[in-house]
Amino acid sequence: MAARSRNKSSLRGARRSRRSESAFVTQIGEGFAGEGADAAHVNSVLGARGGPAEAAFATALAQPSPGHTPFLVVLKPGLPVKPFTLFVSKATVSEALHGKLTWGAAQAGVAQGVAECVAEGVIPREHVDSLVLIAAVWVSPEARDEEAVYRNNLAATRAALAAGAKREPRIGDVLAARGAPENPYFRT
Repeated sequence: MAARSRNKSSLRGARRSRRSESAFVTQIGEGFAGEGADAAHVNSVLGARGGPAEAAFATALAQPSPGHTPFLVVLKPGLPVKPFTLFVSKATVSEALHGKLTWGAAQAGVAQGVAECVAEGVIPREHVDSLVLIAAVWVSPEARDEEAVYRNNLAATRAALAAGAKREPRIGDVLAARGAPENPYFRT
């Protein structure tokens, strides 16, 4: 009887542990930095392993489309950033320099941005092994400045993750801007 009681107790503890890990609410963020062709736009989805974010992560990694090969973000070869981060290019890689900027400078900016957000507590360090991150990244095919692409992706990644953590934007900000939408390609 004592063994059965211990087993029930450890089962309850395991359920509690799984519930607390799955209690992480998926964070969605957006960040934009820079100007012109070297600007960066990053959308982030940070969610729990075992949940829909991990399913999307695995599906995207397993089913690349031509010109949009998702890959794990690394700080250097053999050292992926944590939480594991999937880089998904929003632009079709069009030529050698665009590929170099995407896989090189933009990836390095995203990697540093994620690592800094962990170091600063934007992403709780104690949760990095139970989370996955998808970073959808825009690198313009017309980008030319490697350092600007790096800096802008670093800033946009930090901004996207901070916005997700704070649940931004606030609905009041969205409603206040509804009459005059604008972006780098369109202004009303």
